[in-house]
Amino acid sequence: MAKKTIANIDVKGKKVLMRCDFNVPLDADCNITSDNRIVMALPSIKAILDGGGALILMSHLGRPKGQVNEKMSLAPVAKRLSEVLGIDVAFAKDCTGDDTKAKAAALTAGQVLLLENLRFYPQETIKDKVAREDAQLRQAKDAFAKELAGMADIYVCDAFGTAHRDNASMYTVPYMMKGKPRVAGFLIEKELKFLGATLKNPERPFVAILGGAKVSDKIGVIENLLDKVDSIVIGGAMAYTFFKAQGKEIGDSLCENDFLDKAAQLLVDAKEAGCEVVLPTDSVVAQDIKENAENKVVADNIEAGWKGLDIGPDSQTLFAGKLAGAKTVVWNGPMGVFEMAPFDAGTKAVALAVAEATTQGARSIIGGGDSASAIKKMGLADQVSHISTGGGASLELLEGKSFKCLEILDEKE
Repeated sequence: MAKKTIANIDVKGKKVLMRCDFNVPLDADCNITSDNRIVMALPSIKAILDGGGALILMSHLGRPKGQVNEKMSLAPVAKRLSEVLGIDVAFAKDCTGDDTKAKAAALTAGQVLLLENLRFYPQETIKDKVAREDAQLRQAKDAFAKELAGMADIYVCDAFGTAHRDNASMYTVPYMMKGKPRVAGFLIEKELKFLGATLKNPERPFVAILGGAKVSDKIGVIENLLDKVDSIVIGGAMAYTFFKAQGKEIGDSLCENDFLDKAAQLLVDAKEAGCEVVLPTDSVVAQDIKENAENKVVADNIEAGWKGLDIGPDSQTLFAGKLAGAKTVVWNGPMGVFEMAPFDAGTKAVALAVAEATTQGARSIIGGGDSASAIKKMGLADQVSHISTGGGASLELLEGKSFKCLEILDEKE
């Protein structure tokens, strides 16, 4: 069932509590270096203000570990929101307490209040599994959520980046607001439409490109995709675990020895499912992981003392060829150590191939994290269909998991 969104409710004269993901990068002087997450929240924010609602925004920033840390204050976000909205966005120096509640109570239609970093309180990140076994922690988390819930008439979740977490603001707050409208924001709706709907009903051929360092991080994704995709293209350091499982020499390349049997089994399972697994045919290897390190291209076994740090030129051509006729593409994870040259070439080549496939009519989804960074770094963001705002959340959706903080939201009738 589809979830209700802001478009399905009347916010006029109501106080709306919206959980956003304003976990923006800050420099040493606490200046925002990318406001992308703020921009992504604007459609939901504007819809509530245009509808005559009074808006209370809440978010986390960084990992302050339950303590106040001025370097992780949301004050710069309030300033940036004021600039992009063209109105004065008030800032509460706490997310609970009498002063914050008074500020929230005084809000009128068209006004916005941003609460301070939720993670300044340890209660925000207490896991429900832990709380079930500790009555004091359960009570603390519930009391914290109750204070937040008490400020508003409507709850909106628009934080896809934390959709896989059972934080107080994500699940306990809407739980406490049972009987009041609890809906999804437009960003959540967009993420579910692209990621969820694409997996359920993809246009074929459907190609998944998976990279990154660890097979262990992607096992669930591979298992879930085997009977959904036509091809899985595997790059990044995780490829070397598959190579070793096939009996190849990988030198000093990163390898998860505990997952060799699993990697071998995944290749067998893929064959049985009729899913093609495409591994690199060559690697760029070096003895040191550093900028412009001496390197060479190896097409077979890697000798001791050398490590694979990127896919080679033949693999770039092979991978691009697999994407050329695709109608649906999902990409998650870089092809090498893309933070430094020359080991960024494989990731760049895949980014260009994904953009080209999109131009030729494919629906392309970039699964957040490093893949999203690579696409943006190359100026290709407007040449793909969708860039997910949640790295961990998009991975878990690709694994076929459901999120209880989304399940608790109201269903469309």
